[in-house]
Formats: sequence, structure tokens, C-alpha cells
Amino acid sequence: MNKLFGFLPAAALACALSEAKAAPLPDPVFDAPLEVGEKAAPQSIVLAGGCFWGVQAVFQHVRGVSEVLSGYAGGSQATARYEKVSQGGTGHAEAVLVIYDPSKVSLGKLLKVFFSVAHDPTQKDRQGPDVGTQYRSAVFPSDDSQAAIAKAYIEQLDAAGVFPKPITTNIEPLRKFYPAEPYHQNYVRKNPGNGYVAAHDLPKLASLGKVFPELFVISQ
Repeated sequence: MNKLFGFLPAAALACALSEAKAAPLPDPVFDAPLEVGEKAAPQSIVLAGGCFWGVQAVFQHVRGVSEVLSGYAGGSQATARYEKVSQGGTGHAEAVLVIYDPSKVSLGKLLKVFFSVAHDPTQKDRQGPDVGTQYRSAVFPSDDSQAAIAKAYIEQLDAAGVFPKPITTNIEPLRKFYPAEPYHQNYVRKNPGNGYVAAHDLPKLASLGKVFPELFVISQ
């Protein structure tokens, strides 16, 4: 595990491992099959699960993901700025654009990571200490097929009762994704000693390594 978290200070690693936790989730019954061949066209999906720092960091360590950008989705270009979004009321959610290779990882597997270790999908309009619609849980599909897979998995998880409360994740139309300011990109990687990161984001990475060892890579 130390090799996996080689970029983290020892104290931060110890804290992350001690707090690692994740809900045990079933695999999606309805999923897109892995594409055959090495030249599969990259696909993307936008996911919102609270502060984008930690969500970006999680997916940067998932095998088959080639790029992850922090940004804003759900609102207009005019308000796609941190000082506006952080006040709430813009319609935006802090989100990440996940670009992945569908021959290496399926959308269903990415959603399983999203619901189990990237955030708590039962918290409505908040994640931990971050409160407001800008921190809501949401999936912004790129097409109808992605929307159907996400809807089916949410229904499957609720029916299985794997969470103590119903899932509050919205499936919202993706009008446009707006990348966040440069200082928000790769924030966990650049600031592993930050107090917020240590308390809320590093445990997610530890959980990813424990729950999904077959998907965990050092970094993308």
C-alpha cells in the first residue's frame, strides 16, 4: 500500500488508512460491455459528489481512466467561476469530467466506484461539512445509454438496501462542462498536507485501494 500512496506524507497516509471505509456494493446488473480492441474511442461522463478535489483524486487512480478534470456543470457559462458557484444559487454543481477507455473499464464499474468510495450518495445537497446545491450528488450522462445505466444502478442499489437511506443522486442533462480554475486541478496531489484533504479526501483514496485493488493505479 505504501507504493500506491508514494506521493503522500507518511502521517497523511496513516490517517487515510485508519479512516478508510466504503459501502459494500453489488456490481451493476445493467452495464455496457467492455469494448473489444485497443482502438476503442474514449468516452466521458461528468460526476458530481461534493467538493471536486476528492472526487478528481479518486478517479485519477482508477485503471482505464485517462484524464479527470475538476469543473462545474448544471449552470451557465456566465456563473462558472468558483466565487460564484461557492455561493450557491447558480445551478452549478462542483463536478469532474472523467475520460475513460471503454475497453479497459465499464461505465458501471466507474459508477460503482462513484457510489462506494468517491462520495456518500445519500446526503442531499451536501457532502460532509460542505452544504448547498453546489455540493449535490449528480450524474450528467453524455448520452441516453449512460443515463439508462446510471438510472438502473441507482434503482438496483435502492432496492438492495445497501445504504441506510435512499440515494439522492440526480440524473441531470449535460448542457456543458466548464473546467475549474487551474489552482483547483490536481489539488489533492499538490496539497496532501492540507487539513481538509487529510480529513475528507485521503480516506477516499485509501478506500479505493482496499475495495478496488484490481482498479487502483498509482496515478494517471
